[in-house]
Amino acid sequence: MSRSARIAGVALAGGILMATAIAIAVDERKQAAPLTPAAVPASSDGLRDELARCRTITMPDSGCDAAWEEHRRRFLGREDQRP
Repeated sequence: MSRSARIAGVALAGGILMATAIAIAVDERKQAAPLTPAAVPASSDGLRDELARCRTITMPDSGCDAAWEEHRRRFLGREDQRP
């Protein structure tokens, strides 16, 4: 057997061993739980429900504009100071 054939055989065997080791390592890993958004507790806050609806629509909606403005007002904790 030639030297080149031996080198090729060793490389092939090494590759097969490496692929087997990787396959075993991948199978033994714990399956990660799919990422899910944190459960939002149900509330009687109509603004939260309206904002959830507004996140799903793609067309302009005056009700959504008002809801986002109210959300900004609550978040910033100040009254609207527009002239």
